[in-house]
Amino acid sequence: QKEPDYQFFTAFSSFLLSQTPAFHCRPALNFVAGVVHPWKVPSFERLLWRACRGYIIVDFREMEDRLEHPDTGEMVQWTVFLISFWGDQIGQKVKKICDCFRTETFAYPEKHSSRLFLCFLLRLQVLSQTESFLQQLLMKAVAVLPQWKVRVQKCKAIQSVLNLCSPSVTDKCLIAEAWCPTAKLPELQSAGSGVDSFYNRLPCSTPPPTLFPLNSFTTGFQNIVDAYGVAAYREVNPALFTIITFPFLFAVMFGDVGHGLLMTLTALWMVLEEKDPKLRNNNNEIWRMMFGGRYLILLMGLFSIYTGAIYNECFSKGLATFSSAWHVGPMFEKNIWNSSVLAGSQYLSMDPVVPGVFTSPYPFGIDPVWGMSNNKLTFLNSYKMKMSVIIGIIHMTFGVCLSFFNYW
Repeated sequence: QKEPDYQFFTAFSSFLLSQTPAFHCRPALNFVAGVVHPWKVPSFERLLWRACRGYIIVDFREMEDRLEHPDTGEMVQWTVFLISFWGDQIGQKVKKICDCFRTETFAYPEKHSSRLFLCFLLRLQVLSQTESFLQQLLMKAVAVLPQWKVRVQKCKAIQSVLNLCSPSVTDKCLIAEAWCPTAKLPELQSAGSGVDSFYNRLPCSTPPPTLFPLNSFTTGFQNIVDAYGVAAYREVNPALFTIITFPFLFAVMFGDVGHGLLMTLTALWMVLEEKDPKLRNNNNEIWRMMFGGRYLILLMGLFSIYTGAIYNECFSKGLATFSSAWHVGPMFEKNIWNSSVLAGSQYLSMDPVVPGVFTSPYPFGIDPVWGMSNNKLTFLNSYKMKMSVIIGIIHMTFGVCLSFFNYW
């Protein structure tokens, strides 16, 4: 248990180990690895066992994939072998036997550290090549991914339509009953297909469904109309007139040059970038609603600029684009005062009867002098309300006339 005794025992045991032949002459373990034809395995294993007198360990594993022969170039189903042996003499016999059977041997380092380093390099090389191969494969897949999506969608659409067909056991065909526009019947008959098809017109008492050809511009307006109700068969599509009436009625309530300009620029950006996949495939519900109505917002912004110019408002401020048609100077020059008591104060009344006070109507819109009047809000609110009532009555009258023509 004391430290001097422990050092003496350690030195003594090391001396005994160095003087023992069993530990001093222990041979190293070596390996030979390679591949051999499967039909040579039985004779190859038998000769190894007899020549080496059993002082070897052999392991055979058949490969799943075929590999190319280095000499002939043909694809061969190889068998992998690993031979473990002790001593140089047995190793020479093993190598001679491998040469006689024309096996393909691989370098196998004797030191364990060298083998670990070789495995590390091999694993690193395989990983790098695999990663580069996957990168190339993904780049090729990205290039054809849109085409694959279209094909998958077409296959799903065709499958869903075929599922609606009823099979005929006697005629060995599929029978489908469907509505088709009359103008599309020649295109339906001449559709390229590997299977012959024909169609027959069937009498039907039920009214046909409503079909309105749409594009990216009219889709937003049609969705608004369909939210109230779908027109019956062969009725006039009200969405055509809504393209003008809906944005203009909005602009009557939202007449402002500044705000209308911001709406126009935003909608114009969405229209110009409508083919961008990032904008089109966004999953945000609010963004999809705005992007779907981009043409509607564009027209609302343009009409808001127009009505805002009539109201003479830009960010709720008046614009003095032209000179005012009202002048206060003539009343001071002629010393004409129309004074009355209003809330304990006097105010100046610009009477248009007085010569020089009112020259001519304002060129476009409302005169900016209304911004200084006390009854500004009363006048503008009354003006907008009466204009909205008049336009609303015209709009409802047009709807009644449209219903008459639809009934007729």
